[in-house]
Amino acid sequence: MDAIILQILNGLDKGSAYALIALGLTLIFGTLGVVNFAHGALFMLGSFCAVTLQRILSLSFTVEDPTQKDFLGNPLKVDTPYIVNWFGDVTGNAIINWSVPLSILFAIPVMLLVGYVMERGLIKHFYKRPHADQILVTFGLAIVIQEIVKYFYGANPIPTPAPDAFKGSIDFGVLIGYAENSIIYPYWRLVYFLFSAVIIGAVFAFLRFTTFGMVVRAGMADRETVGLLGINIDKRFTIMFGIAAAVAGLAGVMYAPINSPNYHMGMDFLVLSFVVVVVGGMGSLPGAVLAGFLLGILESFASMNEVKSLIPGIDQIIIYLVAIIILLTRPRGLMGRRGVMEE
Repeated sequence: MDAIILQILNGLDKGSAYALIALGLTLIFGTLGVVNFAHGALFMLGSFCAVTLQRILSLSFTVEDPTQKDFLGNPLKVDTPYIVNWFGDVTGNAIINWSVPLSILFAIPVMLLVGYVMERGLIKHFYKRPHADQILVTFGLAIVIQEIVKYFYGANPIPTPAPDAFKGSIDFGVLIGYAENSIIYPYWRLVYFLFSAVIIGAVFAFLRFTTFGMVVRAGMADRETVGLLGINIDKRFTIMFGIAAAVAGLAGVMYAPINSPNYHMGMDFLVLSFVVVVVGGMGSLPGAVLAGFLLGILESFASMNEVKSLIPGIDQIIIYLVAIIILLTRPRGLMGRRGVMEE
């Protein structure tokens, strides 16, 4: 029983990443009708926002420390971060230690700007073009972004640790009152799942309970009619593109301690996230979230040694097998709408 609970937990944190990326993909497709193959690159850029802020906060200068001496009795030269010099040892080191959560504040305006520039500079020219053209141009954009990141940050993964308060693991079995066996689970993965749930809930609440969100949902259903009412729906859809980019970026920021950022991590998640979108149903926000968590959990169970010993390699193909089965039985996906991606 403890192994089952552990695999569900492992699936939830991986499913959280799938769900957040797929949610942003679906927002873009549902509002603009664009198949955005650069969305994985936005997830990767979010991770590197965390890396960038950590490096900025760690910028230092060299000073002589009279309390430390070399073998000749001369004061040692030590590197002191500017943030420590400005705010003091305790506060300065605490800010550096919490650089990943603080990166949320840094990533939101950066990703909104990236999304706005991407949509206004490139994507808007492909609204009425075939989906094949959209895929080619956005995939090319993803490669360009990937190579730019590789040039400035290098090809190797960059460790980005979580705050000390969230390092280590929690005994989840004790937490849920299951005392038969210990279920040890990393703190930060639990934080990531809770963070994802908050972001997903915030997006759905924004679309459902705000006037802006209601207009966007109406535009997703009937763009021309909303435009005839005198509403600048294109402007609102541009803002939604920025919001979708921010959602992907935030997913990347908080995932940085789980998977050290590297220039190709966006591509690693992109294909799987598109499978999630298709399984959930193109244009369906609830479907994207449901499929993200469902496939994350299934992938986690397929990675168990007991399962891999029975079916070697099943962990590498389980998501695609499930996608094939679902699309054969439900061509529109779990919660897809009639007319979406249908000629």
